Amino acid sequence: MEKNVEKKDRSNEVLTPREIVAELDKYIIGQDEAKRSVAIALRNRWRRQQVPRELRDEIAPKNIIMMGPTGVGKTEIARRLARLANSPFLKVEATKFTEVGYVGRDVESMVRDLTELAVNMAKKDEQELIKPKAQELAEERLLDILLPKKSEEPQEEEDKEKERILEVVKSDSDKMEISSSTREKLRRMLRSGKLDKRYVELEVSSNPGPMVEIFSNAGLEEMEFNVKEMFGNLFPSKKKKRRVKIPEALDILFMEESQRLIDMDKVVEKAVRITEQNGIIFLDELDKVAGSESGQGPDVSREGVQRDLLPIVEGSTVATKYGMVKTDHILFIAAGAFNVSKPSDLLPELQGRFPIRVELDSLSMADFIRILLEPKNALITQYRALLATEGIELVFQDEAVHEIADMASKVNERMENIGARRLHTVMEKLVDEISFEAPDMEAEQVTISKAYVTEKLEEILEDENLSRYIL
Repeated sequence: MEKNVEKKDRSNEVLTPREIVAELDKYIIGQDEAKRSVAIALRNRWRRQQVPRELRDEIAPKNIIMMGPTGVGKTEIARRLARLANSPFLKVEATKFTEVGYVGRDVESMVRDLTELAVNMAKKDEQELIKPKAQELAEERLLDILLPKKSEEPQEEEDKEKERILEVVKSDSDKMEISSSTREKLRRMLRSGKLDKRYVELEVSSNPGPMVEIFSNAGLEEMEFNVKEMFGNLFPSKKKKRRVKIPEALDILFMEESQRLIDMDKVVEKAVRITEQNGIIFLDELDKVAGSESGQGPDVSREGVQRDLLPIVEGSTVATKYGMVKTDHILFIAAGAFNVSKPSDLLPELQGRFPIRVELDSLSMADFIRILLEPKNALITQYRALLATEGIELVFQDEAVHEIADMASKVNERMENIGARRLHTVMEKLVDEISFEAPDMEAEQVTISKAYVTEKLEEILEDENLSRYIL
């Protein structure tokens, strides 16, 4: 379904809304309206890139509020959407932020965290591009270390017992002239793994730096980066010698060469660009900061948090250690149960920045059955794969699957409804004994029947107090 299109940037330009929904359907059951909304919002980012430059910056992102109980797929939709778009994605809880003036996290920290993720993504991409060159340079350096001592040149007829002796080969500045044929012979042995048991001594950088911790108030988090960076530059890196096997030495040298080859200015420039154009922030528990009434005592003002969030969502410039980052076109997806408050309790200005609102449905028993069986990462598929590592084939009868779904639904009705998360607790209790005994079991196949499910879970279901702790 995915088309091969040259990617100038991390974007979702190859997927149409219908294709995005089809990809989400592989992992998320139901919630068709929410899938359509996020698919349109994602496609609109690509559309914005196609319009004339003078109009491009005027088009605001179509931010979304998803309303629905816990465990119905809000977070999973946002996470899968970010993977499809290959975009930096950050999930934060609105309740972790505090109004400026209180001790807690500054709302701007989520933009800094998103930029950090984007830098890591851009750096990883750059590493893939320079990987062949870095491997070649690492191999050459290792050969330079191995060759100086003639007595330690590997011989094909060398006694096996002698090969087991762990020798330390040290580099020497006054290297002897070695013929190219000998070097190539050593290179072939290195690549074939014949030297994997030998040891070399490497000089590696060791710069732990001073123990500096900045206990900053909201709005001062950037100071921590600057102070650590300043102190880190004051103390020169030290070299220490490590005695390692050749495969590990190759990895160390590869990482060193990668660091030298990567142009960090280019990486940072790309990271800032994909943060501004393709970043996605999932703002969970927004309903917890809705309303203007504070809690008991000197609690953080919920309306104050909303006012601090407003400029970030509207579009502002945030200072990060990688430079200034604009939030004008970051896609914000907010979510909350909204069972006590409602979106209209938010500040009018904040409401206006979330033009798309979708309500997610509660999950039924039929949805639970589909969740257990249909997605690519279905729970039953996961448990089968886990126990297959012990040589056990786990077989679930259809009646057993229905019984598991039925019990999960009943527990959600009797206690707090945590949606599909209840399936995780029920399944874990169900296969608890098999998971424990698996390494010692002689049977190659274990069948989960309806009777087995009833036997394992019925007693817990009947005991209301016990079920609260276990399920």
